[in-house]
Amino acid sequence: MRDGCALVTGAGGGLGAVIARRLAADGWPVVVNDLDGPAAERVASGIERAGGRALPVAADATDPQAVAEMVRAAHGRLGPVLVTVANASGPQGDVRIDDLSWDHMLRFFEFFARSPLALLQAALPQMRAAGWGRVVHIGSDLFDRGDPGWSAYMAAKGALLGLTRGWATELGPDGITVNLVAPGWIPVERHGDIAADVEERWLSRQPVPRWGTPDDVAGAVSYLVSEGAGFVSGQRIVVNGGFHFV
Repeated sequence: MRDGCALVTGAGGGLGAVIARRLAADGWPVVVNDLDGPAAERVASGIERAGGRALPVAADATDPQAVAEMVRAAHGRLGPVLVTVANASGPQGDVRIDDLSWDHMLRFFEFFARSPLALLQAALPQMRAAGWGRVVHIGSDLFDRGDPGWSAYMAAKGALLGLTRGWATELGPDGITVNLVAPGWIPVERHGDIAADVEERWLSRQPVPRWGTPDDVAGAVSYLVSEGAGFVSGQRIVVNGGFHFV
């Protein structure tokens, strides 16, 4: 375990909360970031009750100044930020081409391109000083499936993959790896109950016949952050039960 901390954006619930808990269980002090301050505090309190260390920070992950301030605060409380997980995501929805505006597209790019850029730039001096770093982006397997109405979302996730590969090339000499985890449809609390017919249609197309869980995604992140993944960089790991092979 390195002498530093991990920072997870959008960690007040859903995948981000489970990723934060997993990294804390792995021994990392964790910065729990979310725009919803009370949600971040609940996750951080749970981590501390379980014996870990956590710092809740309410901040807009798409605001470079707010991100820089968060990283400075993390360094002062938990040590240098050596692990970043760019998980924060904005509103999602089905918007067809006739109704798709450039402003709508830019909103997705704020979360999936601007936010990861701000996070990496803020933490990079600390990673370089340590000669070690782990950068993990949360993408989506939707980029492979091409669902109608999701073109803006997929375009931004594709941009995130490009950033991942480019930054991996740039930062490898600094001892920093950059990778992307692309979950499939992983039901979390915001999805509510899933209708039986929807479940049947979905799982019939998936080689691993069960719903994925946030723990499945957190496990992939945990591996990429580990010392054992030091020779893995510029990669996109899809966590979706093999759905796209059918």
